[in-house]
Formats: sequence, C-alpha cells, structure tokens
Amino acid sequence: MLTIVAGTNRPDSRARRVADLYARLLAEHGAEAQILDLLELPADFTTSALYNNAGSHEGFNRLASQVSIADKLVFIVPEYNCSFPGVLKAFIDGLPYPAGLGNKKAALVGLSSGGQGGLLALNHLTDILMYLSTAVLPQRVRLPFIDRHLSANGELTEPLYQQLLREQVAHLLKF
Repeated sequence: MLTIVAGTNRPDSRARRVADLYARLLAEHGAEAQILDLLELPADFTTSALYNNAGSHEGFNRLASQVSIADKLVFIVPEYNCSFPGVLKAFIDGLPYPAGLGNKKAALVGLSSGGQGGLLALNHLTDILMYLSTAVLPQRVRLPFIDRHLSANGELTEPLYQQLLREQVAHLLKF
C-alpha cells in the first residue's frame, strides 16, 4: 500500500492539491494509494495523543494506521521557514518509535513559493527519515514558485514539473 502524506494542516493547501495529483499519476500505473491529510489531525493531538497518551486517541490512531499499513510513503512537503511544517514533525514524533517509519520507503516532493523548491525542507526531512530507518528515493522532486504553476483545481501548468513527477512515480514503483 502507498500512502501520500499532505504535509501540512493548512486548509485548502497546495500540498493537498499536489497529493491528489500524485494519486492520479499512481492510478495511471494501476497503483492504489491513500491520502493522509494532516488537516484531519485532531487539533489537540500534541497533548492528547503523544507521549504518556500514546495510542489513546482514536483520531490520531486512525491517521497513524495509514502509515503503519504503508510499504511506501510519498511526502508532499511545503517549505515553512526553511524547513517543513512543525505539524508534520509532531505527527512523525507521535508515531511508534522506532517501528512507525522503520523499514519503509519514501519519496519526497518539495513545494515552495520561492526558488529553492523546498530544498532545505527536503534535506531536513531526509535526515529524519533516514534516522528512523526509512529508505528515501534519491529522485526527490522540487517544485519552486509553486504559486505560479499550480492551478486552483490542482493542475500543474509547468510541463517540466509534470515530467519530474511522472519520472519520480516510475522510480517509486520500482523502488
């Protein structure tokens, strides 16, 4: 099973639009995928589902189970302040350690309004995933100036971005 993580809890996020697009690309190859949208996290999960409360919050556990059943994950990662969103880090921290992400494979897609395409965010997340024994696909995709190239209905208008995602999907399915 493939799980696509929309890496922010921001309503109407670009990450969710790209996650939906990625799911369509996977479907073109006959691959089933589910989307884990961090928008669905309980608002109080950092106090009600982590640490001494681990495993006791039904809403958090439902999302964590989407990770546990996945063999491969795709992280759609917006850049926030030269890193990735804190809500994604808190979610990762709440997964069972070390088994939550251990021995899984992951592909990363970075989004940014600026010209780096989320490079620093992807580097930071790669370090964390590798620490957790997650193999990261070398073909990381960066989508800079995403506001200019992603329509409101989730279509990428830049042909290079479409090509990069299609190539990553092909690599991920062989990974």
